[in-house]
Amino acid sequence: MISIVVPVYNEEESLEAFFIVLSEELEKIEYSSEIIFIDDGSTDRSLEILKNISEKEKNIRIFSFRKNQGKAEALTLGFLKANGEFIVTLDADLQDRPSEILILLNKMEEGYDLVCGWRKNRKDSFSKIISSRLFNLIARNLWGLSLHDYNCGLKLYTKEAAKSLYLYGGMHRFIPLIIFQEGFSVGEIEITHDIRKYGKSKYGFSKIWKDLPDIFTMFFIGKYAKRPLHFFGGLGSLFFILGIIILSYLSVIHFQGETIGSRPLLFLGMLLILSGFQILFTGFIADLINNIFQKSGVKEIQSSLKYSNEK
Repeated sequence: MISIVVPVYNEEESLEAFFIVLSEELEKIEYSSEIIFIDDGSTDRSLEILKNISEKEKNIRIFSFRKNQGKAEALTLGFLKANGEFIVTLDADLQDRPSEILILLNKMEEGYDLVCGWRKNRKDSFSKIISSRLFNLIARNLWGLSLHDYNCGLKLYTKEAAKSLYLYGGMHRFIPLIIFQEGFSVGEIEITHDIRKYGKSKYGFSKIWKDLPDIFTMFFIGKYAKRPLHFFGGLGSLFFILGIIILSYLSVIHFQGETIGSRPLLFLGMLLILSGFQILFTGFIADLINNIFQKSGVKEIQSSLKYSNEK
């Protein structure tokens, strides 16, 4: 079976046309299929349209958040609910063609756990293309995973790769990297990208300012997600040692008759020691939060649903 996970946020204009095209293409694939729509708190008629479609089709499952959670959370829920051996993620705006699912399936036969679409000739605004290329350039140089398009909505996963993911915030932009760091193999293939005919994009050039903090977050998570104390402990120890060195120096010259009470260096040494302790205990707290979050995260996402047609 192949599961199609479709995050939806205010896509009332394209949903019916998207479903018709997707259904026609799934008939050409040898696998049985299910379509999972994740309504991310849409404020238009998206959920109503999805319910109408599901009344006529048996292979559709719908999950709807009470409010907008974000694409990362929508995808995570879709992965949790998917039953297929292969899982496809696809946006509902028809810029990525459902017909190219077969191309990704053929590429996966080369042994990949994740195959990403590459929108080589992207049909978006100039500012959006530039911001995307800048993001991809930074990502390639930071982590060494050589992909042209990290954030294409059209991706094909093995079941094991998809269900290893727990996404939140802006982490959906780093799916290939996260999967790669978990030891799965990642490939890429060129796909056709069409001009948006329905609705408006939810992202603009300003999203680059949201991407940059996420890049630094992922850089930290990639190395220290399971051991934050290693980062904070090392930094805190460095501050503490520098503070000890400064205060030791001041102690020596004090016993030689120098006055140190009004020296800025004294306050710097004290500040470094206090900061070192504070950073070190921040690491302890981060370890505790990390442990608690891993246990409770999945339950929180499922508890955010307001509607599900799953029986």
